[in-house]
Amino acid sequence: MNRDNKMVLEVESRSCNEGLARIAVAAFSTQLNPTLEEVADIKTAVSEAITNCIVHAYQKETDMITIECSRFQRELTVVVQDKGKGIEDVEKAMQPLFTTKPEQDRSGMGFAFMEAFMDEVLVESRLGEGTTVTMKKTIGRQKDVFE
Repeated sequence: MNRDNKMVLEVESRSCNEGLARIAVAAFSTQLNPTLEEVADIKTAVSEAITNCIVHAYQKETDMITIECSRFQRELTVVVQDKGKGIEDVEKAMQPLFTTKPEQDRSGMGFAFMEAFMDEVLVESRLGEGTTVTMKKTIGRQKDVFE
């Protein structure tokens, strides 16, 4: 894999770590000289991915979530991975307003927000093994910042 830099962060599936992951990824993205809007987009997408791990993958259990960031030229890649219960039907789960937790007032917009704020979102999941969400975004304002 071609890359100019990489960061890996592992956090427990606790709500208090969602903000930590979001800020860490935003800080990593600053190497690409993003606009404030691009940083906000990245933070929102990461927040949704982490929240999905906490609420759906592990439910009320605590386990680890791995967040891997890499950059290559102007492209930021963020991979969020859990070892939770997995998604039975990824295509259905990615439909706007689909939720498996309506009793918890979940809107079913997590994947839709990720897709809206990132250029590419790929979801791979296996029942009983976990889910990997890979998100990519090309940062537009960047100019020869690479070392």
